[in-house]
Amino acid sequence: MTLTLATLIPGLILLALGVPLALGGSMVSSALKAFPRSMPAAGVFFGAGAAWFLYNIWHLSMADFGEYRTYLFIGFAMVAVLAFKCVPDFLSVRGLCALVLLGAMPLLDAAYMEYDKPQRLLMVALVYIAIAGAIWLGAQPYRLRDFIGWLLVRPGRARIAGGILAAYGLLLCGTAFTY
Repeated sequence: MTLTLATLIPGLILLALGVPLALGGSMVSSALKAFPRSMPAAGVFFGAGAAWFLYNIWHLSMADFGEYRTYLFIGFAMVAVLAFKCVPDFLSVRGLCALVLLGAMPLLDAAYMEYDKPQRLLMVALVYIAIAGAIWLGAQPYRLRDFIGWLLVRPGRARIAGGILAAYGLLLCGTAFTY
């Protein structure tokens, strides 16, 4: 992945999140409130996260327990399937956290050793903040529900947060074309 693409992807994601929040609306707020316990969202996010994780397990090298990859694959696949039955609460939040953690590696790899391009730090800082948030929310997924509730108590909060996300997304999109 190129550094341009690695900076453009988070910028577009922030724009996609920020613009609807900044514009407001009952549909956006109801979708946000329903997200943490939504089973369709869990199927999408947790399913994608599990599939990406299982893909990584299947492609382990011999130095990384590659000789046991079939057993690891089967074990983690069973855990992923049983998660829908045994722990369905906040599964969409956990899936989103898994996607953030798995998606951080290609983004950070693209910026690795690019010391002559200091503007890359705009993307790298965001990715590290997302990693810290994903670890925290993965351990305590109910905190996202609480944050969404706090954010939507006053419409001004959601609009300000959406404006900040959209502005940073625009900054990242502009930065992506400066390399």
